Order: sequence, then C-alpha cells, then structure tokens
Amino acid sequence: MQLTIYRGTKEIGGSCVEVATASTRIILDAGLPLVKPDREPFDPKTIQGKSTEELIDEKIIPNVPGLFTEGKSPDAILLSHSHLDHAGLLHLTKSEIPIYATSGTSKMMLAGAVFSRQRELERARHREVSAKKTFFIGDMTITPFAVDHSSFGSVAYLIEAEGKTLLYSGDIRKHGRKPGMARDLVAEIGPRNIDVLLMEGTHFGSGRSKGLTEFELEEEIVSHIKSAPGIVLACFSPIDVDRLVTYYRACQRTGKTFVADAYAAFVMHLVASEASIPRPTSDVGVRVYFNQAFESRQLSKVREQFEPDRIQLEQVLAEPTKYLMVFRPSMTELDFANVLPASSRCLYSYWKGYLEKPDWVQLRESLNQVGGDFIPAHASGHIYVEDIVELVRAITPKRIIPIHTFEPTGFQQHFANVQLLNDGEPYRIG
Repeated sequence: MQLTIYRGTKEIGGSCVEVATASTRIILDAGLPLVKPDREPFDPKTIQGKSTEELIDEKIIPNVPGLFTEGKSPDAILLSHSHLDHAGLLHLTKSEIPIYATSGTSKMMLAGAVFSRQRELERARHREVSAKKTFFIGDMTITPFAVDHSSFGSVAYLIEAEGKTLLYSGDIRKHGRKPGMARDLVAEIGPRNIDVLLMEGTHFGSGRSKGLTEFELEEEIVSHIKSAPGIVLACFSPIDVDRLVTYYRACQRTGKTFVADAYAAFVMHLVASEASIPRPTSDVGVRVYFNQAFESRQLSKVREQFEPDRIQLEQVLAEPTKYLMVFRPSMTELDFANVLPASSRCLYSYWKGYLEKPDWVQLRESLNQVGGDFIPAHASGHIYVEDIVELVRAITPKRIIPIHTFEPTGFQQHFANVQLLNDGEPYRIG
C-alpha cells in the first residue's frame, strides 16, 4: 500500500491525499488552500472563471493523476468533513468519481450551499458512510470512526489493504462536547498496532498552550451573559454544532431567548435528530430572525419553515437584555445601522486571524461608539499539542506521518517514529 500526500505535509488546509494498492486508488479529501505560499489568507473567490489547467499551474489544484484532469480516475474520494480546506475542490473533480461521506457532512455542505454560497455534495455522487460500519472499495477495507471536530459529522478513516493498515485522523480534537469519541477511537485502534497514523498537527508551532474545552467555554459564556449590561451578540459558525449547543445551553441557563438567524435555525433543524439540540421553536426558547442578507435572497421554503417562530428586529430592540442574538458582521451595516443598542456585548467565537478583515474592524468600531464591548470566547476546533501526544501514544502506531501542519518537525520533539514527507512524495507503507 502506497501513500502520497499531494498537499498538507507543511501546510494547514488544502488537504489532499492518495492511498493506492496495485489495483485500487482512493483520495482522502480535496480541499482548497487556506493560505497562499506567503501564508497570506487565500481568497476562494480567486478560483472563479479559471480553467483547471490554470489552477494547477497556480498550485491551487494539486496535480493528482486523473482526479481533476484526463487519465485513469481514482476509484473513490473519501471526505472527512465539510470544511472548505477539505471539501472545497470536490466540485472540480471528475464527476464519475463517487464521494464517500457521512450524512452529517452532507447536511453541513447543504447548509453551506444555501447560506454561504458554497457547494452542496452532489447527490448522484454521494455514498453515505456511518461510524464503525466497514465498507469495501476494490481490495481496500475501510472503516470510518466518528471524531470530534468543529464541523458536524466528521470522521477518521481506517484503511486496510495488502496486509497493511493506515489511520487518517482528518481534523480531530479531544476537548469538544464529545470527548468519548477519542476514547472510542483509541479503544478500537490501539490494539491493532497500525502501520501508519496520518495525523493532523495544526497546533504544532502555534505557540499556543492548551486551551479551553467546550464545557469550560460554556461556563465562560454564561459568565459573560450574566454580566452583560445590554444585548449579547454571538458570532460563530453554525456548522460548528458544538458551539451552537454551547450558546443555546448558555441561554437556557441564564434565562435568555436564543435568537437564531435563518442559517443557524436551518442547521438546528437538520441535526436535531442526531445532536443534543432541539428544532428551533418558541416552545424551546428559540426565535428566528431573518436578517437583511437573508431577506435579499429567494429562499421561500426556508422562510415558510421558520415563519411561525420569527421575531422582528423591533421586538429585539424594544427589550434587548432579554436576548442573545446570532450575529454576522454584515448585520452591522445592513440591520443595525444607527440602531445598535447601547452597551451591546459581542462574543466572538472564531479564529483570531479573521479580526483584521474590514467587516470585523467595522463591527468593533460600531460597538465602541455605543459603549459596547467585544470579547473573544473560543475553543479551537483542532486538537491541542498535549492531547496529540496523549492520543498518539495511546494508539501506538508503528509510524507517524504529520499532515495539516506548518511545523511537521514538531512531532519529532515527542516521538521517535516520525516519517516526514514532502508534497507529492510517494511513501511505501511497510
């Protein structure tokens, strides 16, 4: 069994990996890069209108034989989760290649397509997978394992073929609302003595100490809500269902009404049967606000679905201390121009790197003008370094190969059995 990381050996994002035997080829993820070669943020809009050849020349698309261009196609694409740095190039792959993904990942991609102008997972190509349910592609035996990450429905993949075993971690953490997933993974994988662990290392080199768990973050958010002198505005990604649950629980604990936008309400509706969160109705303390960005689009079915639980901005402004409101930076100008309530408190639950973008700068300036405040309240979607060490030692792989990291050599400070690769370099397992 041979492994080739086409992108990700020294980069966070843009993951794309091939695993091949003598008769079968599969691709693990096909993601957009997060950064340009100079590590400046990559704008996904820059791929619009360009040919596949241009995108390959610019190294936006990795040059994987038969995946995007002519040649023998891989047998399948295995998708770990819905984030663009893992799924953002799927629509450019050849249409005859089936895509294996969980129902949860498909739902998050649907929500992204409806509300964020991303791409839905093509139904004709989708082959649904479930945690711990083994399936076969050619001579490969594949088992998905549910993992905790900031995108609902994420999985790791165990691949067995030609007498060898590889575990692809995808994006993973141990500090979310489902720490039992990591324990289950260790219990299943540890005894197997696998040959290769392809392990994400986002936090190596970040200089970041171990951060909050999602449960600790909930306590922090409860404290911020209780001390808020005015309305609380919550900025986070709705496909991070853990964070959605955290804010909803914090509202329940502090007696606030949770005001979801249509995007967050849609995600709540999609995952209610699978996650610890109810469908968005007034009966469970949720109201739905149709912000101006939503109003400008023709989404009549979504509107009809949430109309019975809709709340108008005038109602929120009349009693702002009653509510915690899901907030987008675009709402600063489109919805709250000249009406942002005094002493508003904004809780920011994203990566700090976004704060220099103009829309976030404008929001912070607007808050200052009304005597409000802006408070980061975040827990990472990626596993902390201390937890990587603990997890890897519990799994005891024969070989560790870093991926999804700017600092792959960080693994060598903790493990003796690290194999460093370069993008495009084949590695024969065993």
